[in-house]
Amino acid sequence: MRIPLSAPDVTEREIEAVAAVLRTPHLSLGPKLAEFERDVAAYAGTRHAVAVNSGTSGLHLCVRALGLKDGDEAITTPLSFVASANALLYEGARPVFVDIDPRTLNLDPRRIEAALTPRTKAIMVVHLFGRPAEMDAVMAVAERHGLKVIEDSCEAIGAEQGGRKVGGIGDVGVFAFYPNKQITTGEGGVLVTDDAALADAARRMRNQGRDPSTDWFEHVELGYNYRISDINCALGLEQLRRIESILRLRESVAHRYAERLRQEPRLLLPEPSVAGGRVSWFVYVVRLGENFTREQRDRVVLALRERGIGCGRYFAPIHLQPFYARSFGYRAGDFPHAERSAERAIALPFFNRLTEGQQDEVCRRLIESIDRAEALA
Repeated sequence: MRIPLSAPDVTEREIEAVAAVLRTPHLSLGPKLAEFERDVAAYAGTRHAVAVNSGTSGLHLCVRALGLKDGDEAITTPLSFVASANALLYEGARPVFVDIDPRTLNLDPRRIEAALTPRTKAIMVVHLFGRPAEMDAVMAVAERHGLKVIEDSCEAIGAEQGGRKVGGIGDVGVFAFYPNKQITTGEGGVLVTDDAALADAARRMRNQGRDPSTDWFEHVELGYNYRISDINCALGLEQLRRIESILRLRESVAHRYAERLRQEPRLLLPEPSVAGGRVSWFVYVVRLGENFTREQRDRVVLALRERGIGCGRYFAPIHLQPFYARSFGYRAGDFPHAERSAERAIALPFFNRLTEGQQDEVCRRLIESIDRAEALA
């Protein structure tokens, strides 16, 4: 694509940091891992951080460390990347979806209590697209019913709610660092928590169930190879050191889109801010108007791609993914707000160094493509 959907922002400083690790014998479980964990915990405002090889791995360790098991249930959103729900299934727990707030696209906390059963053990909140969920309301429900709260903050590092960074509000949270994220380690993730026992369990499980105080070949519990290399951590450390400038760059890109598109009545734009908090812009997702169909949205996406402009259909609802529909009997209409929002959504090119000229072209081509899709209706 001439204008990609996303692009990592890697400087010479990051390249030098990675090369420096390659000149040492410490490529895994070395000093950069400990340093990265320390700095992420400090940034998130938590006592502990456990770095792993992906956000998905981090979510799985959250579920397992909290003791969710076969037959347990966890409330979560159907509008997310599939990994949030999959992490529950890995341990035999069932994701119980509740519909979203169509304004924020996040899980609607007012719908949670109606979905609770005696098997409900947790709420997995997703801060979708970097917009913080309504954590005060979620935490109030959790406290009333004795539930644990997992924050899927994989798309939201740096987002804030009520003066606290997301990830550190619930019992445990996870950040992810795939190349399209705000900061990247190439591949990687970090679990953050104030719970020392939970962090210790995650450290054991990420390293094949080894206890750091025992022999290397002694495995005290079932574990996994979820380790992250010091190479990745070195990259992440340098990215984290400039995260505030990165977040400001992304805020500027989001605001420029808003300025260029706010007069277009056929588009619903993401709200530019959140009361009492901060959006950490992961992607910029617009929605076509209520009178547009999914087929028209798909025509717009295809037209943009034909012109070399990267764009995405973020996200298809989890409950309508073939595996979930087949396994649990979900069907269209079960969660109408999530479904209707998803079928009109278009993620526009969004990354730190997107130029004003590129944004001008994206917006011009977007309006042209909407015109054509509308004419073909």
